Amino acid sequence: MKYAPVRSEPAMVKWAVVGLAAAFIGLFILLPLISVFAQALVKGWEAYAAALVEPDALAAIELTLIVTAISVTANTVMGLVMAWAITKFSFRGKSFLITLIDLPFSVSPVVAGLVFVLLFGAQGYFGPWLSDHDIKIIFAWPGITLATIFVTFPFVARELIPLMQEQGTTEEEAAVTLGAHGWRVFSRVTLPNIKWALLYGVLLCNARAMGEFGAVSVVSGHVRGETNTIPLQVEILYNEYQFQASFAVASLLASLAIVTLLAKTFLESRVHARRAGRGH
Repeated sequence: MKYAPVRSEPAMVKWAVVGLAAAFIGLFILLPLISVFAQALVKGWEAYAAALVEPDALAAIELTLIVTAISVTANTVMGLVMAWAITKFSFRGKSFLITLIDLPFSVSPVVAGLVFVLLFGAQGYFGPWLSDHDIKIIFAWPGITLATIFVTFPFVARELIPLMQEQGTTEEEAAVTLGAHGWRVFSRVTLPNIKWALLYGVLLCNARAMGEFGAVSVVSGHVRGETNTIPLQVEILYNEYQFQASFAVASLLASLAIVTLLAKTFLESRVHARRAGRGH
């Protein structure tokens, strides 16, 4: 019995499906993106530049960059450690560890932020001790950083684990047999094999860290010029009916989305090429 090829549908059906997909993307992705830049420039380039150099906006940009740098660095290191532990060693509780890595994906960012408030807030579990030692976490940049690290934690590890599982431990074992140990095995054998997947995970982690709203909103306190990140600054400006300024600041995140998309496409092609090369 012969079966028709999967791609043997009539041309009308094919183009209808392609057209529907293109219309959906245009309506829900491209149109909002274009609208952001159009509204940001509605009063001209001078008003656009003025909105970006306004002191509160600059403070929000600076805080976002600092928090993102700390969060991405921490999650890159821990993502590598987690991926290495899961893929290179056998131990009890491995499945549970993988589940914990995925936990931020299943927990609402708002709930995550609330958990940090309950732990480190003035009335929280560690609140009295922190207050006695004049340490401020909630409604300050440390709390924003902790919340951002939590919501972005899985991205690096989740990109590395499947690739490292596919690669196995043969090359590392061969390197150890030849006399290499520790850092030399990692830097000369493991890292070259995972570098593109690592960069891809770092890219996704960076984009999410800069755009995080829910968890950061709970722990920040919305102190203007001090604890507002770019997304929070956009919300404040919009609620104050400063629409052009809010869209101008939002265009920074939109630009990040475009850069992320281009870099993502490039890195995906390198990862696929790497896997295809290993397959041959």
